[in-house]
Amino acid sequence: MKPKHKCGLIGVQGSVNASRLAYMGLYALQHRGQESTGIVTSDGSCFHAFRAPGLVSETYEDETLNDLEGTMAIGHNRYSTTGSQRSSNIQPLVVDLRGSPLAIAHNGNLVNARELRGAMEKGGSIFQSTTDSELFVHLMARSRRKGVRGMIEAATGAVRGAYCLLVLTPDSVIAIRDPNGFHPLCLGRNDDTIFFASESCGLDIVGARLEREIEPGEIVMARGGEVTSSRFAPADRLSMCVFELIYFSRPDSVVFGLSVDSVRKAFGRRLARESPAEADMVLSVPDSSNAAALGYSQESGIPLEFGMIRNHYVGRTFIYPTSELRDYRVRIKYNPVKELLAGKRVVVVDDSIVRGTTSRKLMRMLRAVGAREIHVRISSPPIRFPCFYGIDTPTGEELIAAKSGVEGIARYLEVDSLAYLSVEGLLDSTGLPRGDFCVACFTGEYPVGFTRAPEKLALEHFGDYLV
Repeated sequence: MKPKHKCGLIGVQGSVNASRLAYMGLYALQHRGQESTGIVTSDGSCFHAFRAPGLVSETYEDETLNDLEGTMAIGHNRYSTTGSQRSSNIQPLVVDLRGSPLAIAHNGNLVNARELRGAMEKGGSIFQSTTDSELFVHLMARSRRKGVRGMIEAATGAVRGAYCLLVLTPDSVIAIRDPNGFHPLCLGRNDDTIFFASESCGLDIVGARLEREIEPGEIVMARGGEVTSSRFAPADRLSMCVFELIYFSRPDSVVFGLSVDSVRKAFGRRLARESPAEADMVLSVPDSSNAAALGYSQESGIPLEFGMIRNHYVGRTFIYPTSELRDYRVRIKYNPVKELLAGKRVVVVDDSIVRGTTSRKLMRMLRAVGAREIHVRISSPPIRFPCFYGIDTPTGEELIAAKSGVEGIARYLEVDSLAYLSVEGLLDSTGLPRGDFCVACFTGEYPVGFTRAPEKLALEHFGDYLV
């Protein structure tokens, strides 16, 4: 099992095909959320909304997109925490704010969501959903400032944590990124149409060119084909999520100004220098570790082979009652190439290990087809701490690296050797200053503080109050 990202965002301003362009953008951003999807459009006076559980490819019909009239749209793909899978939480959220419609889509997590919600409920506020995204709407409504931009600025002053927001008004699309810049949000353009997207691959699919990223602490408004910008907070401490580069973002995206594919190859090259192994071939665990495995192969001189085949047509897998049947869940997704691996020494490159259960089953599959030696190399450091800024990681009790050292994990995986990329090697491979990244899941050094102890927060991490 890999960590899950919370959401993917797309925004369109200035096209009669806004709903279809948003649909295409969400299609490219499907990897950022597979639980539900939604699009809200504006024709200048009325909003039109469609939200439903499921994948983009399975949810939207041609007639649905035709009904989403207007020249502006925002869209959202969602992955929620356990317990929050309810229709009222599907985004974008649509509200009436001071007599005018407004829609909002959010990627991230607020670390003070429970306190804010509790205070508002005591003050008489009524919430329609259990997401922390709705807090922004309530904070905007309580603001004494005039205009949507002013209300947004007031709301951001009360929250702490990670948030990328898209806000739709009758005449504009507005993008907001938190002052730490935890997660990416970019601006693009195609002729007279302006786009916002969580990743640049969401722009590529609609033929838009990437202009720049929304800066941390910036509000960008697209209206009438023009873009205006203002800052609501200084970017005092960048805390860009390094897992966007390790695993979450698509390799064809540019994130934090970096080519994801190039950075992952650099991780692999550094890993080969830090932790060499004598072997006959390098294997990736497809598809997220393909680039890192290629980098490891290039640096080590050990040939890269496609020794593990992934089934790309895996739908829902059921929970099986016995251990023997549960093993088939991994076999449905992966199958080793027996003729290639029999009698060989292999280096298996993966991007991360979370609980270790899936990795153990994969290694057993390689042994079963005759792999003589298995050396596992991970292109990130051990994940020892949960994330509270928009990534769904297990609590500390479930993270294998929080309970065991590298040797213990190697014994659990039943492999000949195991090595991780160092934190220093990871950060140096990006080419950016080390301090620009959040590495709390590796080090436990959280850049935005909590009003509750992290141990208590971890217990609530899968509760209804998170995105």
